[in-house]
Amino acid sequence: MKLSYNQYDVHCTHPFGISRNTHESYPEIFVYLEKDGLIGRGEASPSDRYGESADLILNTLGKGIQFPEAIVHPNIFEETVLSQCNGLKALEVALSIAYLDWWTQNNGMPMKDFFGVTTNSGPLTSFTIAIGNMDLIAQKVEEAKPYHILKVKLGSENDKEIIHAIRAETDKVIRVDANEGWDLASGEIMCKWLADQNVEFVEQPLPADKVHDTAELKKKSPIPLIADENCLIPENIPEIAHAFDGINIKLMKCGSMLKAKQMIDMAREVDLQIMLGCMVESSIGITAAAHLAPLVDFADLDGHLLIDNDPYIGMQIEDGRVIIPNGDGLGVELNSKYKGLK
Repeated sequence: MKLSYNQYDVHCTHPFGISRNTHESYPEIFVYLEKDGLIGRGEASPSDRYGESADLILNTLGKGIQFPEAIVHPNIFEETVLSQCNGLKALEVALSIAYLDWWTQNNGMPMKDFFGVTTNSGPLTSFTIAIGNMDLIAQKVEEAKPYHILKVKLGSENDKEIIHAIRAETDKVIRVDANEGWDLASGEIMCKWLADQNVEFVEQPLPADKVHDTAELKKKSPIPLIADENCLIPENIPEIAHAFDGINIKLMKCGSMLKAKQMIDMAREVDLQIMLGCMVESSIGITAAAHLAPLVDFADLDGHLLIDNDPYIGMQIEDGRVIIPNGDGLGVELNSKYKGLK
């Protein structure tokens, strides 16, 4: 099996701000696995929040990855290959996506079939309004017109001002993501205030190392709390289930398509609600997540909608809803206007 890869920088339509930082672009690493005339595509979207970078991924790839000589089941592939990624979850999932794309193409099946998904239709996805220039909020709300749910980044000193500005434009349901930006006292104030603003839930209100405080906030909050930075891998679920009402699963955090499915099953066992989220990514990573979307309660799969140079075509949005593409494998194809990629 032949491995190749490219770095590709995606450009945000608007500067993308959260409580920790703001970016105008993000480096993606596209990986390709080729054998018998088929190409499996994967994507790594590293996050500095978790100590990952494009340079670390490229250095690891440059040292070489050893693949099984024979075609193996995806379970065996992940057991034998992903341990070579030096713990870089974004790289692990890029290889996981690429191999599962290749393997399901080779077996003449859509990727969703591998996970027992029987429909192409997933939940409604939210559309993100990031922290940024307040004067652009009306424009951002207008750009979100095709979507029924807004995801609003908070965790700054202007939180109430942001919500007021959005409510001046629309009464759509809002999901709030504080990205660890509050403490227990401010979290309690904000959750109670947001409950009167047609807010569905709050994602990661407190820092990840404040699980005890989050459990206290859960007792006081009139709206559900969803774990993000507190829930990276399957092993985190038993540790934090008491402090949250649900979890946000991101492929780039958990490191594997198979582990993402494992997290869905584990969350169901302890009655946690489930959201599928994303980084700012291209349609490769977003489409991979979409193949699991019919299995969850909420979708936040808009990373490819927040950039202006997505080189791939995959998952579609119909009336705000996630639609898995037809065809075998991942169902992603290269936009013909982009050169130098596969």
